[in-house]
Amino acid sequence: MYIPRHFANDDRAALAAVIRDYAFGLLITCDDGRPFATHIPFVFDAQAGPNGTLLAHVARTNPHWRGFDGTREALAVFQGPHAYVSPSWYETENAVPTWNYVAVHAYGRPRAIEGKEQTLKVLRRLVAQHETPATGPWSMDGLPADYLDMMVKGIVAFEMPVDRLEGKFKLSQNKSEADRQGVVRGLRAQTDDPMAAEVARIMSNGSSR
Repeated sequence: MYIPRHFANDDRAALAAVIRDYAFGLLITCDDGRPFATHIPFVFDAQAGPNGTLLAHVARTNPHWRGFDGTREALAVFQGPHAYVSPSWYETENAVPTWNYVAVHAYGRPRAIEGKEQTLKVLRRLVAQHETPATGPWSMDGLPADYLDMMVKGIVAFEMPVDRLEGKFKLSQNKSEADRQGVVRGLRAQTDDPMAAEVARIMSNGSSR
């Protein structure tokens, strides 16, 4: 990812927060010169390995997993909040439109997880991360054993120890303070756009949380 120095973020806690809060990522590999991508939710275990480990699963009918042998590099992309920035919000007279955004790229070599119990551990972590009191909460424990077995056989869980993380927080850091405050006000005025409000919050707080 192209990251000008103004926008680079190597704060591991901030990058982990983006992965956690925007966990529906895009996993990309390249085999025989052709890219292949799968959209899936992830769990990020920040304590597993020097740079953390991503956990997820794909459908067994998805051929993507056949390349998860622990040797081929993959890229997981996590898109955080983003919003259009109008030049009318700047004090600077000569300006053009742009887009402010937060993105995290995680590189690693995914490997398939074998065995029912290990697969269930991944599933339980995914459920625990995404179920909340507002959603139910729902538990796998209520499923009939034969139905759960059938579901587990239909997927392939995998882990991807992260070799490196890249964070890009493009939030008008290359603009004057007056222009930055103008962007924050402009974003906050977009009352029908919660994403714009989140970008404004991060710009004001200096945090992805």
